[in-house]
Amino acid sequence: MSNPIPAKRLQLAEVAPKQYAAIFRLSSSVDLEAELRELVDVRVSQMNGCAFCIDMHWKDARELGETEERLYMLGAWRESGLYNARERAALELSEAITRIGEGHVPDEVWERARANFEDYELGQLVFAIATINTWNRLLITARVEPGHYQPGQFGAAAGTRAGR
Repeated sequence: MSNPIPAKRLQLAEVAPKQYAAIFRLSSSVDLEAELRELVDVRVSQMNGCAFCIDMHWKDARELGETEERLYMLGAWRESGLYNARERAALELSEAITRIGEGHVPDEVWERARANFEDYELGQLVFAIATINTWNRLLITARVEPGHYQPGQFGAAAGTRAGR
C-alpha cells in the first residue's frame, strides 16, 4: 500500500507495509456512522496534536456535510449546544479513552455512553477511538505533513470511506 503524503521522517506504508495495511484494514472495519466517526476522529486528533489527522478528518467531515461551526466548536463541545446527547457521549468517551492515564475510563462516562449506544455500536465506537489514537501516534512519529490530503483520498483507493 503506497502512501503519497509526504513525511519528514518515515514513510510507514513503504517500510512496514504489512503492519500499515493491517491497521488500515482494522480501522476500515469499524462500523460506525460516518458523521459521528469524523467528529470523534477530529476531536481525538486535536487532543493528540496530530495536524495531519485534523486536516484529513476535517476535510472528510466537511465532505459529508458537517458544518464549520460544529467542527471548530469541538474543542469546547461541553460548553456548546451544537451536539446531541449521542455525540456528547461519544466525545466524552473519546476523551476518557484518549487520556486513559488520567483516571482510566470512569464508570459515569461509560454509563453515559452505554445509555446512548447499543452494545454493538459501543464496541464499534471503542475501536474507532482506539484506531484514531493509533493513527495519531504513528503519523505524529513519522511527521506526516498536513495539507496534502484530498477528501476521500484513501477511501477511494481502498474502496472504503476514509483513509484509516
